[in-house]
Amino acid sequence: MVTRLILVLGDQLTPDVAALRQADKARDLVVMAEVMAEASYARHHPQKIALVFAAMRKFAAHLAAQGWTVAYTRLDDPENSQSIGGELLRRAAERGASEVLATAPGEWRLILALNDLPLPVTLLPDDRFLCSAAEFAAWARDRRQLRMEFFYREMRRRTGLLMEGDKPAGGQWNFDHDNRRPATPDLFRTPPPRFAPDAVTAEVLDLVAARFGTNFGVLHPFEWATDRAGALRALDHFIDHSLAGFGDTQDAMLAGDPVLAHSLLSPYLNLGLLSPREVCDRADAAFRAGLVPVNSAEGFIRQILGWREFMRGIYFLEGPGYTRRNVLAHSRALPPLYWGGPTRMACLSHVVGQTRDMAYAHHIQRLMVTGNFALLAGVDPFQVHEWYLAVYIDAFEWVEAPNTIGMSQFADGGVVASKPYVSSGAYINRMSDYCGGCAYDVAQKSGPGACPFNLLYWHFLLRHRTRFAQNPRMAQMYRTWDRMDETRRTAVLAGADAFLARLDAGEAV
Repeated sequence: MVTRLILVLGDQLTPDVAALRQADKARDLVVMAEVMAEASYARHHPQKIALVFAAMRKFAAHLAAQGWTVAYTRLDDPENSQSIGGELLRRAAERGASEVLATAPGEWRLILALNDLPLPVTLLPDDRFLCSAAEFAAWARDRRQLRMEFFYREMRRRTGLLMEGDKPAGGQWNFDHDNRRPATPDLFRTPPPRFAPDAVTAEVLDLVAARFGTNFGVLHPFEWATDRAGALRALDHFIDHSLAGFGDTQDAMLAGDPVLAHSLLSPYLNLGLLSPREVCDRADAAFRAGLVPVNSAEGFIRQILGWREFMRGIYFLEGPGYTRRNVLAHSRALPPLYWGGPTRMACLSHVVGQTRDMAYAHHIQRLMVTGNFALLAGVDPFQVHEWYLAVYIDAFEWVEAPNTIGMSQFADGGVVASKPYVSSGAYINRMSDYCGGCAYDVAQKSGPGACPFNLLYWHFLLRHRTRFAQNPRMAQMYRTWDRMDETRRTAVLAGADAFLARLDAGEAV
């Protein structure tokens, strides 16, 4: 008989996660479960479900090999209650356990569910991050604005990453201005490693195909690593082959090269197969060894030490109601094109198609294509949030929601971002090769053939002029609008209204 259950969730696949660190192999029972409540609260991409289940099964086997007693529930187990809470209660009744020890989940939804169980549950802080929720709250206290850049500098000082004494390596904190170059096709660019499914993964793929075959997304080919050894191999490849070129073109987009020099490490970080410190240490060491330029090392480390940690801090600081923020009162339904419906816009077609096929798009594709369009069109931010949470393999709410609600959709009113991230088609044309094959003309500012981003950009600014006209980062654009010829302004707004009407009517735009 055991007296305590140790809960390990699908994104806590780390041998020294807090709950395991405080557990006793001799008397505690580790509980892991594949349940429909977690697999279906969003219509997750099939590759995401497969990655989590396969990685869970392998981690459970690893724990058993290390001497832990593990009660693992597969999705198709006839005794499966199909919820985390239900499985804890079932295992407690089976084994005579009287309490649960768990590492705090990364979503308010699960935290609240565990706290409602008719069984004592102790939630330990998840200390796999470089900044705890309590430390972030202390940093944020009494600040008028929370800006990632200042948080990031503090984290650099605290960790010593890319520091030379008390000064930043290279003489500046941020090399973002060096990291905005477009990319060109390169047949010799080293592709990321591909991981052929082994027997465990193949069995999971069959299960996912049978149970989630109607979800948006292609299941095969499935080429993700599903254990720590594979994740480390992916990390080695990125450091050795891609990090040096990451900085210059991290914002670039190519239709024929969805990865470029990006790492594809975020799923492994978010599952716990890699730690943020070890990944940042590898990039820091590569810079110090003279293997990569400072702008690449800094740009990559900022994504993890800066944005990833900042987003988690915001999520827990703002509380469980954050995903319902909608300060711009946007209410348009998410267009069918996000689920693969027809569209004449090449950029959206490329990014949504890539998302369908790979469960992946990099940060600029998410922010400045799919996110930019949703914001300009006035789509309900909660629906945008649900889409991002569903379709990306690295999407867990603690990191996805602040990126979507805050940075992408400005629905939190400026908690995350100092201004909305909106642009006309010119930005997409500068940073990608999408526009050359589009049905719309990115150089055309008005009229039937004009790029929809060109029309909607001004429409958005005019809809929200009261809110943004005094924003120092946006005031110049309002002055540009005011200097425009009245005939052109009328044509732009009429074109935007006509486009939105077609969108609302369900036409393929």
